[in-house]
Amino acid sequence: MIRPGCEGSFTGILVSLALLASAASATAADRCDALDGIHLQVLGSGGPIADDGRSSAAYVVWQDSRSRVMVDAGGGAFLRFGEAGASFDELDHIAISHFHTDHSADLVTFLKTGYFSDRKRPLGISGPTGGGPFPALDSFLDSLIGSGGAYAYLGGYLDGSQGLVRIGPVTLDATARRPIPVIEEDGLRITGIGVPHGIVPTIAFRVEVGGYSIVFAGDQNGDDGSFVEFAKEADVLVMHMVVPENISGAGRALHAPPSRIGEIAAAAAAKSLVLSHFMARSLRDLDANIALVRTHYDGPVHAAEDLMCIPLD
Repeated sequence: MIRPGCEGSFTGILVSLALLASAASATAADRCDALDGIHLQVLGSGGPIADDGRSSAAYVVWQDSRSRVMVDAGGGAFLRFGEAGASFDELDHIAISHFHTDHSADLVTFLKTGYFSDRKRPLGISGPTGGGPFPALDSFLDSLIGSGGAYAYLGGYLDGSQGLVRIGPVTLDATARRPIPVIEEDGLRITGIGVPHGIVPTIAFRVEVGGYSIVFAGDQNGDDGSFVEFAKEADVLVMHMVVPENISGAGRALHAPPSRIGEIAAAAAAKSLVLSHFMARSLRDLDANIALVRTHYDGPVHAAEDLMCIPLD
């Protein structure tokens, strides 16, 4: 592990990254659906461009081999969900950070798979309020499965008819800079907070289960300090490293560069950090970008891969 002040050691960086790659390979080989304890599984570690063999953003939180929470549902997540052995019947909640396609496009495919399930209890789905060209959660669902929606034949999810379970939408104020309760039941607690992502209303989520906490930063530029308090002492902090260090303009308005990611993780005293949601511009020199994160944060760092399974205990 490279400590602040030692980042100039080229050998240290190579050793640290080699250990990181080894650890990532080991966890990626595990099946979360066959493990006791709390685990985070990366369904999708990529972005909106189909050029790297990665699914777009999506994650599952497991407890004792049960897939309890899904966060985001970008393109490809439907396939990875099945490959992971996760179950629509088991899900307690689906949380959508924002309505860019690479975070939400596969949501309706999960609803379709639910048509063939034995699920009887309602399913909670949370997401942000709207703004500009981006709809609020209720409007998003209505545009998909409401009367006149693109997939209106699945409209039974809105009222529990047609043999479908009822969706319980929870719309969170994306302008709020304080934690908002989402769900608290059966030992599971989820809260959300608005984060800055250009003009896109976006929510970060904190999932607490089994005595552990996982914070999903969502897409954000890292410029609002209230998120640091929200993420304090998370067992795992998931941050999206979409852009390189020298990004400017629209890219910087939307996303935090590697050094800022390291600063946030350090200020939050996160116990471990998962870097995800990669694109070609951040993968092009991934080792150097991770080294920039480590100039500020000295805890364990995981570079996400699709289906990677990360134990919290």
